[in-house]
Amino acid sequence: MLPPFDYFTYRSVRDYKRRQRATRFASLPAAYHASFTAFDKSVLNKPIQDLVQEVHDSSLSATDVLRTYGKVAVKAQEKTNCVTELLLPEAESWVQSEVNLQGPLAGVPVSLKDSIQVKGFDVSVGYTRMAKNPALDDGPMVKLLKDAGAVPYAKTALPVTLLSFESANALWGRCLNPHVPAYSPGGSTGGEGALLALGGRIGIGSDVAGSVRVPAAWSGIYSLRCSTGRWPKAGVSTSMAGQEGVASVFSPMARTLNDLTYFTKAIVGMQPWKYDYTVHPIAWRENEEAEAQGKKLRIGLMSNDGVVPPTPAITRALSSTVAALTAAGHTVEEIAPPASADPFTGLHLASQLLNSDGCTTFNSHRHSFEPSDPGADQLSRICNLSRPVRYLYYLYVRYIRRDFKWAALIRTFSHKSSAEQWKLVAQRESFRANWHAWWDAESQQYDFILCPANATPALPHKAMADAVSSCGYTFLWNLLDYTAGVLPVSHVDATKDALVAPYKAVLKRLGANNAIAKGAWKHYDATKMAGLPTAVQVVGRRWQEEKVLGYMAVVENALEEYGEGKYSLIEID
Repeated sequence: MLPPFDYFTYRSVRDYKRRQRATRFASLPAAYHASFTAFDKSVLNKPIQDLVQEVHDSSLSATDVLRTYGKVAVKAQEKTNCVTELLLPEAESWVQSEVNLQGPLAGVPVSLKDSIQVKGFDVSVGYTRMAKNPALDDGPMVKLLKDAGAVPYAKTALPVTLLSFESANALWGRCLNPHVPAYSPGGSTGGEGALLALGGRIGIGSDVAGSVRVPAAWSGIYSLRCSTGRWPKAGVSTSMAGQEGVASVFSPMARTLNDLTYFTKAIVGMQPWKYDYTVHPIAWRENEEAEAQGKKLRIGLMSNDGVVPPTPAITRALSSTVAALTAAGHTVEEIAPPASADPFTGLHLASQLLNSDGCTTFNSHRHSFEPSDPGADQLSRICNLSRPVRYLYYLYVRYIRRDFKWAALIRTFSHKSSAEQWKLVAQRESFRANWHAWWDAESQQYDFILCPANATPALPHKAMADAVSSCGYTFLWNLLDYTAGVLPVSHVDATKDALVAPYKAVLKRLGANNAIAKGAWKHYDATKMAGLPTAVQVVGRRWQEEKVLGYMAVVENALEEYGEGKYSLIEID
């Protein structure tokens, strides 16, 4: 149907899919809607190794495990609207006929970002235009999971463009933070963050600028951003097919670090390169994980990216982590990034690469008047400015407001020709070479870099209209294609983390008087944010998944021994 009459198609499809979801939940057997039993709680708290072993020796039924996690999905959906496609009861039949219950993930329930292809279900990515078109077969990732013994049981919420730290779309509605509902669970894999925080076991999401790491940080779980080629990515849908300037990677998420490590190792052990041509044949290197945990480490600290200073709650989490690592005998020192490849230069370059099509592709999938994400709308408005208007806006921001960083982003944020795109890719490779040489130098022989996952804890819904560009702490490592993990540290405290002055005054004192920082800090309120998780990020080099998981264990152990205590997960009741 031609615009603008396809607006009615959008409304019709939206209503149909929401009714379909509600019916699937309502039609589940009564046991799925019951309270958690002692058996359920034992399953939820059982180490993943024990769960798998008990399924192997038939002392635990994979169907019973699935039903426990079906209850988790029902209750998490009621609290946060985190589920898009419920894969029950089909998953019960898969356990009987398609899942290899002798595999390394036997009986382990796995939830999936909505963009992953599962036979019989839509891969809508939150667009009504992509709905009502069920996949005819499982994608390679789902085939691998079933061969490993895992059981997909739910698909989860995301933003319509996959370019937001919010997780809302017109098709499915808004996903809520599991700790404070008025706040975002993160994005673009926010549904996974919410479900895992509320008792889920394992999830898989994608990450192009922080999309598995920010949900981990904002929802209080664990995630690992793998380097390209280490994790399967075929058999998925996306809002920006063909975008390779900053490649999106699919990566694991989990409720605990033990689960994250076990799951990552199991998937790599399945030789995913046999399922997906994009995966490099790099076997799991057990010695690298052990080596990371068996010595005193030299750690580089990036406490401020020079664009958006961390807010007080994140500063406290970072300071506690540094103190804990130091007390454990490790050396932590502030880094000086390469002068020609500083974090803002990386943000500037990555933003141009990611949106070199002028925001055309992710907008092309929407029906007329179908709402988009507020942050994506902001990007689109800037991209669509005419050249004269853009230049006048740049001059105003640069010389009247004296905001050099925001002005630089505005001036170059536009549709790129093929020749311009090639030049940007060449700049990316030079940027990567500079960081490679920097980290190889004797003075920078760091085992890993410690930094925030984001400058703020979770932000309120719709805040991406202001904070869409505040992604530098994660986006930098996507541009470099480094492995990076996120682990929770503590929670926002209304008193300890309060601002000592109005946010603009604080930013001015910190030398961060730019619109990128203001867009994030304007929403910071320690009183309203009390109880939200805080987190840190552990960054290794390319294809260092084993080491980064080992370093994350070092950080977690140091925090526990230092007196901070292990991060308190949401109690399952």
